[in-house]
Amino acid sequence: MQKIFYSILFISALQAPSKVLGQELNAQVQIISSSIQATNKQVFTTLETAIREFLNARKWTNETYAPEERISCQFILNITKWNSDQFSGDLQISYSRPVYKSGYNSPVLVMRDDKLEFQYLEFDRLDFSLNTNLSNLTSILAFYAYTIIGLDHDTYSLRGGDPYYENAQKIVNNAQSGSYGGWSSFENNKNRFWLMDNLTSPAFDNMRSCLYQYHRLGLDMMHEASQQKTAKNIMKSSLISLEKVHKQRRNSYLMQLFFDAKGQEIINTFGGGEPMPLADLKEVLIELDNSNASKYQKMGKS
Repeated sequence: MQKIFYSILFISALQAPSKVLGQELNAQVQIISSSIQATNKQVFTTLETAIREFLNARKWTNETYAPEERISCQFILNITKWNSDQFSGDLQISYSRPVYKSGYNSPVLVMRDDKLEFQYLEFDRLDFSLNTNLSNLTSILAFYAYTIIGLDHDTYSLRGGDPYYENAQKIVNNAQSGSYGGWSSFENNKNRFWLMDNLTSPAFDNMRSCLYQYHRLGLDMMHEASQQKTAKNIMKSSLISLEKVHKQRRNSYLMQLFFDAKGQEIINTFGGGEPMPLADLKEVLIELDNSNASKYQKMGKS
């Protein structure tokens, strides 16, 4: 849907994207089973194919996408335990958004879910229902599919991800009745429950606005030399606005994920080009992402 958003949003921010044929995701899927000692690992090949088809062939929204508009993302399943039909390990998810009139893809989500547990028999059909928890594997995959689609929409329109986060929240609610981890608020503050809690909480409104302003009004405008200064100032303001989120919900999962994805990009963006006042931005970034404090301090020339 990216190219549709680009062409139409540049004509009128009030117009909705047009409809074309196709699914939403272009997910690359890889299963790593190097920790498993077994002579026959065909099940992992079968499972990898099934997951790829589940993510890419399913319709996740009421919208339709041309092949070149599909959202590129990556799912890497690292299986560390396997016993008959029981699998466990971790899942790495990444999603990057193309920047208008550039060959650059901006990272939006880079994360690792260490609560990958599911049951699967080779050649089992991967079934999913939004209203029922049929399988922990498909619930996890669908949760991240809706999360990625929601984040993608958030970067193109203000709060555009709402309907997709609502679906992801339904999956969280349904999955809490099961025995698998990753879905409960009581386990820790960095799991699927808290990711969706953060994305749907009013306390994170500035984060949602930042996703839109930083990408759509910032990065997407950087191709035009006459707009670069304005675009960087919008990006700067959107990042500074995250201080309010931090004060309301310190050490939040969503803030951590944001800077895991964006930290180096922010340093690269503000570390070069025409000099601009950065003291206020540096102060906020150091507070919000202290692990990169020394890099932020060296950023720019002010």
